[in-house]
Amino acid sequence: MSKRIIFILYILLIFLKSQRSKAQPWVRVGYFWYEQEEFPISNIDSSLFTHLVCGYADLNSTSYELSLSDSDRLHFSIFTKTVKKKNPSVTTLLSIGGNTNTSVFSSMASDSFYRKSFIDSSIKTARYFGFEGLDLWWVNSDSSYDMSDLDFLFEEWQDAITSEARNSTRSKLILTAAVNYAPRIHSDNYPVESIQRHLDWVHVRHCDDLMPDIWTNFTAAPMAL
Repeated sequence: MSKRIIFILYILLIFLKSQRSKAQPWVRVGYFWYEQEEFPISNIDSSLFTHLVCGYADLNSTSYELSLSDSDRLHFSIFTKTVKKKNPSVTTLLSIGGNTNTSVFSSMASDSFYRKSFIDSSIKTARYFGFEGLDLWWVNSDSSYDMSDLDFLFEEWQDAITSEARNSTRSKLILTAAVNYAPRIHSDNYPVESIQRHLDWVHVRHCDDLMPDIWTNFTAAPMAL
């Protein structure tokens, strides 16, 4: 993944739940990843989107709760308020993962206690910073068991999100994930049935493919997607 800011405008949507698809068959999603100050949040034209995803929150390798740097907290705290100034109806999601140690995610997903710590922390963090959904960016598996563990993670995550909304006056958080463009990763299939049951939709990652060796101010072929 590029070491520079990523602002992805070409997210493909594959799985939309039937009820959500009837109400809103198309969504326009943009990813915003800060790492330098070249493209501030205030420069985002949120009127172009129905949903904006801000990344990335990291994962603590001991507690398996979300780990945020001071810079993360600063950007996350102003993201939703800032983008809603131009488009009050835009929906914001917090993305977890990105360019991080995938083995930590493997460990988290493999243990029910760790999954609960992660899930509870993700919901609490999203609410605290005013995000209206959560996105998992874990596109590279480390073991042959990762895809199976994702099945449990998605189910338990969705159950927790549903329960949290039911026991509060808040709207239910959206739950999405970024996936690779290929249906098979390291000879293991994505848990498609679990994705269909428990996620609102997925984002097909295509930003690292067919791009120039050196990132410039010009877009490449995948942008047309």
